[in-house]
Order: sequence, then C-alpha cells, then structure tokens
Amino acid sequence: MYSPDYVAGGQQSDTTRKARFIARDLRERPVGGVVLKDPAPSTPDDLKRIHDADFVEAVLTGKPRRLAASAGLGWDEGYRASLLSTTGGCIEAARSAWNHGIAGSLSSGLHHARRHSGDGYCTFNGIALAALTFLDLGASHVLIVDLDAHHGGGTHDILRRNPHVSQIDIATDDYDQYRAGDRWSRDLVTRASDYLPTVIARLDAIDTSTIDAVIYNAGMDPHEGCDTGGLRGITDELLTERERLVFDWACGAGLPIAFTLAGGYTGDHLSSAHLTALHRITIEAAAKAPNTNGAQQ
Repeated sequence: MYSPDYVAGGQQSDTTRKARFIARDLRERPVGGVVLKDPAPSTPDDLKRIHDADFVEAVLTGKPRRLAASAGLGWDEGYRASLLSTTGGCIEAARSAWNHGIAGSLSSGLHHARRHSGDGYCTFNGIALAALTFLDLGASHVLIVDLDAHHGGGTHDILRRNPHVSQIDIATDDYDQYRAGDRWSRDLVTRASDYLPTVIARLDAIDTSTIDAVIYNAGMDPHEGCDTGGLRGITDELLTERERLVFDWACGAGLPIAFTLAGGYTGDHLSSAHLTALHRITIEAAAKAPNTNGAQQ
C-alpha cells in the first residue's frame, strides 16, 4: 500500500518522507510478486475507534495546535491528508493479508501514538487499527510483533485491555517502555549477539493455534548505522535473517501477516539510499516467504 498522499505533509523527516523513496525504488527495481496499491484513506470514525474524539478532531483541524502537533512533527493541511492515507494503508494491508496471506503498507510513525495524543513522531496508531480490522474480519486473536528499536507503548496504551490482542515487543532502546503482562511481552536487547535468539525464543513460545493473524512492525532503526536506537553489531545481514525468520514463521503456521515499515532514520552513518535498501529487505522477505495463503474464509 502506497499513495503520494503518504508524503503530502510539509514535515521534513524520515518518518514522513521515506515512503516516497521506497516506492520509487520499487518502481525502478521491481520485486517479483509485489504490486503497489493506492489505499483508501481512513475516516474520522475509523480513528475514533482507537483515539479520543477530541484528539482526532484536533489533528484533523489543527486546533488546538498543541494537541494537533503532539507527536512532535508540527502540523499543516498536507499532514492531515498524509495521516489519513498512511492509516488507511494499514487498514487495507490487514484486509489484503486476510484474503491473500501477506500484505504491507509503506507506513511509518505509528506505534507510539496513544489514545489521548501523539508521541515520538507518531500521530495516529495504524498498528492498532490494523489489529481491529483483523478482528472485524473474523480473527479471534491477533498477535502484534513489534521489532522497532523502541518499545510500542502507544499500542499497549490503546489495546492493552482488549483480550483479543497480544504483542511481542523487542527493542534496542528503552524509549516508550511499559509494564509487560501475560499478553504483552517486552524485551530490551543490549547486545547484538542476543538479538536474533530473543526473536526466535519469543516466536517459538507462541502457540500459533491460538492466533489467527499477525501484524509486523518492521523497524530498521535497530541497525548499527542508525543514530536513533541502533545497536552495534546489528547489520544488514542480521536484519535480513530477522525478516526471513518472521515471515517464514508466520507463513509456516498459515497465518495472514500484515506489515508496516516503522523506524529507520538517516544520519552520519546511514544514508537515504542505505535506509531505502534496509526497508527493501522487509519487502523482499515478504515476497520470498513460503506463503501458503493463510486467508480466512
């Protein structure tokens, strides 16, 4: 899922700009089996399922500005269109995955957004919307696998009381931590050698017979070149193996999986071209996964 509206805002940040470069790269160097689709934008009613009405209205109107810009990215008319489009992409990715097994959205800036406000460059929580979409379609339980460098405290804030949703959250930076529980595991990895073993252990501990769909928040900010959350020793090769593990695990269990791009930021040690290549790893892994079409009838 991608639309030019994803980058309609005036904010000059990787969160609001990188989808354009990734989409362009996919057009110039297509990945077999991958088609870019323009999703319908989310509606105010969609957003009010996961956020307070006052917050939604503030973001859509820009008033009060303090609340409208609470994610830390400012606000303009184009940003409103961008948010509706990127969250609409999350909804459509879940619908498409339910029907076809695997789908994704080139959406970022999602999992820190809380019920009452934005946070950490995240305004509306498309992860939470995707989870509710799977439940609407007939899933009895949805698992979120959040492998962004930072914890998904916003998703926890919105969905922690929903007994039909659980989350595996493995971070390399302790930003946005929360209290873990029976359905919400939270790990902070501080050594690269522990990263993949932690991912494997958490996935292996899941009884796949108890879940019907997976949402994967595929952050590339754990990469050692990323100044925001990166961990030395987490390389392109390690992240390539991580993506293979996640998609093979979900597809091997016959589970539909919808993914989003999540974090990944340019800096002194990570160029825009390299960041695009990292996010492309996720898309290539999804395309190569042994999709048995986990769609539910």
